[in-house]
Amino acid sequence: MTRKLWLNMKIGFVSLGCPKNQTDTEVMLHELLEAGYEIVADETEADIAIVNTCAFIESAKRESIDAILDLAWLKEHKNLKSIIVAGCLAERYRDEIFDEMPEVDAIIGVGSIHSVLDAVRACEKKQNAHFSSYEPKEQVCLGGDRVLTGNGFSTYLKIAEGCDNRCAYCAIPSIRGRFRSRTMEDIIAEAKQLDALGVKELNIVAQDITRYGIDLYGKYSLAPLLHKITEETDIPWIRLLYCYPDKITDELIAEIRDNEKILKYVDLPIQHISDHMLKSMNRHGDGALVRDTVRRLREAIPGITLRTTLIVGFPGETEEDFLELAEYVKETRFERLGCFTYSREEDTPAYDFPDQIDEQVKNDRMDMIMREQLAINAENNEKLIGKTIRVLCEDWDAVGEIHYGRSAADAPDIDGKVYFTSPVRVAPGSFLDVKVKKVLDYDLVGSAVMKNARELEV
Repeated sequence: MTRKLWLNMKIGFVSLGCPKNQTDTEVMLHELLEAGYEIVADETEADIAIVNTCAFIESAKRESIDAILDLAWLKEHKNLKSIIVAGCLAERYRDEIFDEMPEVDAIIGVGSIHSVLDAVRACEKKQNAHFSSYEPKEQVCLGGDRVLTGNGFSTYLKIAEGCDNRCAYCAIPSIRGRFRSRTMEDIIAEAKQLDALGVKELNIVAQDITRYGIDLYGKYSLAPLLHKITEETDIPWIRLLYCYPDKITDELIAEIRDNEKILKYVDLPIQHISDHMLKSMNRHGDGALVRDTVRRLREAIPGITLRTTLIVGFPGETEEDFLELAEYVKETRFERLGCFTYSREEDTPAYDFPDQIDEQVKNDRMDMIMREQLAINAENNEKLIGKTIRVLCEDWDAVGEIHYGRSAADAPDIDGKVYFTSPVRVAPGSFLDVKVKKVLDYDLVGSAVMKNARELEV
C-alpha cells in the first residue's frame, strides 16, 4: 500500500480521563498529523477512531467501555471502519479487550503511544485483525511534540510519569509503572514551545509533582524547575497540581511565595486525616504531618488557595475516623475540596481488605462532607462581593449572553467559573479585572472593569 492511500483515512479521537492522559492524546495527534493524516473533530466522520481510555476507578472504566461501545455502534451502522483502544484501560485489561469487545481492531498500551502510527496503518491494511503493541512502559520516551486540544491559552505540562507512592487503593503504579522524571532540559524546551504558541496558563501535572527530580538529581527538584520555567518563558500563570503533603519542602514554599508567575494555588490531595486511615491507605505521613503542611503553607503564603481531595468509605473506616475527617474539614476550611467514595479496585492491596463499607454509607459520608464544603465555599465567595479580581477570559456563552473565565483560585475543569458582563466582546485568552457582584454556588458573577475591557475588545 502506498503512502498516498494511507492519507485518505480520516482519524477521530476520543480522549478520556485526567489531564495527563490528555497530553498523551496530544502527542499521538501530532504524530498522525506529521504523517499526513486528517484529524476530524467528530468521530462520526472518521474512518478510524482512537479512544484514549481511563481505568483509574470503576466509574472511569465504565465511561471508557461506554465510549468504545458507542464507537462499535458507529462501526456497525455508519462509516467507521476501525477502532483503536489506547491508554489505561488498554494497559490494565490487555488480555480481555479483544475477547469481550471483538469490535476493537487494535490496542496500544501506555508505553506504546508512539506506536499509534503503526496501529493506524495495521487497521488500514487489515493485515492483522487484532493489532496490539505493549512496549515496556517504563522505557517509553516521555514528552514529545503535541497538538493542543484545548482553548490554546491554557494547557498542561506533564513533568513525570508513573508513581512510587503505592497507596493501598490505587492501581496507577501497576498501570503506569514506576515514577520517572523528565529531564529539566526537556521540560524547559516544551515550556518554551508552549510559550511561543501563546499559552497563558501552564498547569504542571504528574501523579506527584513534588517527587519531581528525585530519581534524576537525587533530590526533590520541583522548586528549581519552576524557577527555570519562569525565567525562560513569559507564561504569566503557572499552576501546581497534585502536590503531596510529605514532600512540600521549605524551598518549594519559598519559590511559590516569591515567584510572581507561580499562582498562589496548590492542589494538595490529603485523602484523610485519621492516623488509622492514613496508615491503612499506606499514605506517607500521619495526620500531624498533614496539619503541619497546611499550616506552613498558609503562614508563609497569606491568601493561598488550597485544594484537596478526600476519600471516604475506605475499608475499616469507623464512624470515629469519619467524624475526625468531617471536623477537620470544618475547622481547616479548604478553599477548594473534592470528596470521593472509595472504589474497590482489583490488583490493589485494599481490594482484599476486611471491613468493606456499604455503598450507602459511603455516599452518605461523601454528601455530608460536600454539604459542609458548599457552605464554606459560599462564605468565602460572599467575602469577594464588591472586590475586583483578575480573570482569564475563556469564552463567550451565547445562550447566557455572558463571558466566562477563571480567577487564579480556580483550576481548569475542576473549580468554579467567573461569569461577567462587558460592554465589549472580550477576546478569549485575555486577562482582565472583574468586579464581583454575586455568588452562584461555586461560581462568581460580576462585571468587567471598563477601562480594562475596552483594551481587550475582539
